[in-house]
Amino acid sequence: MKKKTDDVRGALKAFIENRFNLHIDKAEESEVVESISRNSIFVGGPVWTLIFAIIIASIGLNVNSTAVIIGAMLISPLMGPIMGIGLGIGTNDFELVKKGGRNLLIATIISIVTSTIYFYITPLHEAQSELLARTTPSIWDVFIAFTGGLAGIIAATRKEKSNVIPGVAIATALMPPLCTAGYGLAVGNWPFFFGALYLFFINSLFICISTYLIVKFLKFDKKHFEDPGVEKRVSRYILISVLITIIPSIYLAYGIVQKSIFENNAQRFVREQFNFQTTQVINKNLIYSEGEKEIDLLLIGAELPQTVINAIKNNLKKYKLQGTTLHIRQGLNARQEIDFSQIKASIMEDVFKKENGPGKTIKADKLVRPLPDIRTELIALFPEIKSYSLSNIISRRLDTQRMDTLTLFRAEFSAVPGTKNQLRIRSWLKSRLKVDSVQTVYSTQ
Repeated sequence: MKKKTDDVRGALKAFIENRFNLHIDKAEESEVVESISRNSIFVGGPVWTLIFAIIIASIGLNVNSTAVIIGAMLISPLMGPIMGIGLGIGTNDFELVKKGGRNLLIATIISIVTSTIYFYITPLHEAQSELLARTTPSIWDVFIAFTGGLAGIIAATRKEKSNVIPGVAIATALMPPLCTAGYGLAVGNWPFFFGALYLFFINSLFICISTYLIVKFLKFDKKHFEDPGVEKRVSRYILISVLITIIPSIYLAYGIVQKSIFENNAQRFVREQFNFQTTQVINKNLIYSEGEKEIDLLLIGAELPQTVINAIKNNLKKYKLQGTTLHIRQGLNARQEIDFSQIKASIMEDVFKKENGPGKTIKADKLVRPLPDIRTELIALFPEIKSYSLSNIISRRLDTQRMDTLTLFRAEFSAVPGTKNQLRIRSWLKSRLKVDSVQTVYSTQ
């Protein structure tokens, strides 16, 4: 019996080793090093390829076209110097590290300058959803960059090249953040600029780290020097470079993870603790920064007594929200800040649920979608708007009893906008709200 068990374990071990062995189909080490080193240089053709790719990506972000952005990322040569840095660190090649770092800096500057010029001269200056998505990193960006980098360096070390590298270029999305940084410079929006650069840094850093790990795992030969003193000095320089790179990345990644955990816990806290029949949360704002965690809620309906509020605050620790400040605005304190479009959406959802009941084919969440708060974006994109309202309106056909919703946008201007600006506003609203059509009504003060 013991012999049979050992045979099964041996067969399973052999299967796993053969199936997941990275040394199978591995290219010659010299070929891999030469290929990555060659792709780390930005001279001549790669520079122009990068410029044209940046222009294409900027256009895609400008017109909110995912297909165009993907096409730009397919021809982007930005992966080369990042993988060169990781390879140089893993093989003790300080010259390759310097070359990769220098060319990555040059590529970054060229990309930002190119996108800045484009967004400065383009007639379309509104920030579309594809662009807004590249202004702040999340924990998922870290995971994507790290696993994408692993896939990229594994593909680069194979004898048979595949379509993995272009796929990694799309997944890790190195170009759109640089284009977004250029947009931030062109319009003077510094949060966009620094947020996009932060995202680019996170992506580049974890691609570099994953490259280093695979190079170490495959046991690439380290570079040796005739003079032991020179070799020791080079190793010291590389160690210092790694520490300077890794330590901030650990801190940044830890901050991103903590923010994601806080937001998930806060969402669950609000969902479970504010489940009242006569009181509803119509707006919540989660704030997480160094030394500050805050949940700001806007309530409508019957006012919650202080005893209930105190009991809810005592439950914060159950959701691992110790040290979080809970602000609740209700009654008179909430009246001046209520977004009535959100109230209308909530009321319509309740109506649909009651009218359709269980088992009916029409779903409330299919007909009514919560409308986002777009005040900040409207102020930045269309400063001539003085006030606005946004709501979903029920449309019922009398002959078929079919119910639909229509998104209505009302805005008050100092002067009625021209036809061109009206089309711009409608186009932006459709993209931002993710709806097929928007009914707009304009008026003047």
